[in-house]
Order: sequence, then C-alpha cells, then structure tokens
Amino acid sequence: MRFSNELIAGTIVKRSKRFLADVRLQDGRVMTVHCPNSGSMKTCWEPGWEVRISDSGNPKRKLRYTLEMVHNGRCWIGVHTGRTNGLIREAVASGSIEELRGYTDIQTERPYGKNSRIDLLLQDRNRRCYVEVKHVTLVEDGRFQFPDAVTTRGQKHLVELMNVVRAGHRAVAFFAVHRSDARGFKTAGHIDADYAGLFEKALLSGVEAVVYRVEVDPQGLWVDERVSIVS
Repeated sequence: MRFSNELIAGTIVKRSKRFLADVRLQDGRVMTVHCPNSGSMKTCWEPGWEVRISDSGNPKRKLRYTLEMVHNGRCWIGVHTGRTNGLIREAVASGSIEELRGYTDIQTERPYGKNSRIDLLLQDRNRRCYVEVKHVTLVEDGRFQFPDAVTTRGQKHLVELMNVVRAGHRAVAFFAVHRSDARGFKTAGHIDADYAGLFEKALLSGVEAVVYRVEVDPQGLWVDERVSIVS
C-alpha cells in the first residue's frame, strides 16, 4: 500500500484529545491534525518525536491533515488504524499471507453475529473463513502486545469468532503489528485481563491467531514477516 501523495514531516507536540494531535511543521507552525486512533497510543509518542502527516486535499474538512506515523528513534510506528483493514485485504488478495491463501472471494464488512461486521470474509465453494483484524502498536517488556486499552469491542469479537467455529466455519484473529522494535506477540493481560482470558479460551475453542509485522515507511505500508506468539 503506497501513499498516493508525499507525507509531510513534523514533530509531535502533544496528543491533545483522543482524536486530536498538535504537530509542529518544519517551518515552525503548529497545527492540530486528526489522530485516527481510538486506543491509548501507549509507547507510541512522546513530545518531540518525528512524525509524518497526510494531506486530505480537502480544505473544507474540519481537520484537513491526518497523523500517519511516529518515529521513536528506532523505528516508524504506524498509528492510522483506518488503513489496516485495506492493507490486510490487499495482502490476502496478493497471496502474501500464507495462512489465508486459497480463497476465491474476499468480502469486507459483512454482518455476522450480534450486530457485528466481520473485517474480512474469505470464501470458496466449500469454505468460509471469518477474519477479525486488529491494529497493534503497543510494545512493553520487549514484546508486541494487544490491546493498549480495555476493549469491550475486542472482547465481543472474540466471542463472535468462537461462535463462528461452533457453526462449523474457520475463524481467525489477525494481528497487524505496525512497528519493528520488539520480538514476539502476547496479549496485554495487565491492561485488559478479560480480553487476555477470552483470547486463551478462543484458541482452545479452535479460533486461530495469526500475527504479522507491517513495514511502516513514509512511502507506504507493506505486510512483512510472521511474528510468533509467546506466553
């Protein structure tokens, strides 16, 4: 997934509100940009870190510019969660994700369960595979971790995936890690114990967990390598 336009360089001043961030541009101006991330963004920013923002090209939009990525001195961290589903769909379609190859039809945002929509529904004549995609940015104790805040929505999705397995279909919890400065993946039980418990229950019930690292670069985003799940 290449960015259609060149990203704009700056440094982050603060994340002023949940969906707002103040960014200092290279000419010294400070502007408020859209922060498309509903999580805590823990370990994803500090004042003065280098950032890249995108320009929507729409002067009528309330916040014309969007925070795309932050650099912590070691690597770029992709914080735009809205790009992840499209990126993973693109990777599945190209055959880049070994565990999700072989399906002839890919659909997005299909209703399932109780008032939920599946991120990706993969099908062929005889099979259905339901894929919930999660955007991972938290690093603690040298591990990639999810979630970075309590997520009742994420808990609900795990329950829905377990129900999919009971119905005789394949279910996958897919974690897309948008940084490269750790090794291995685990659930953040110290942040959301309920999610961590449901994750273990889901694995025992037959839900599959697949974790891949995303290469984050000012030129674009690419699915890179598989990440192992650790305890």
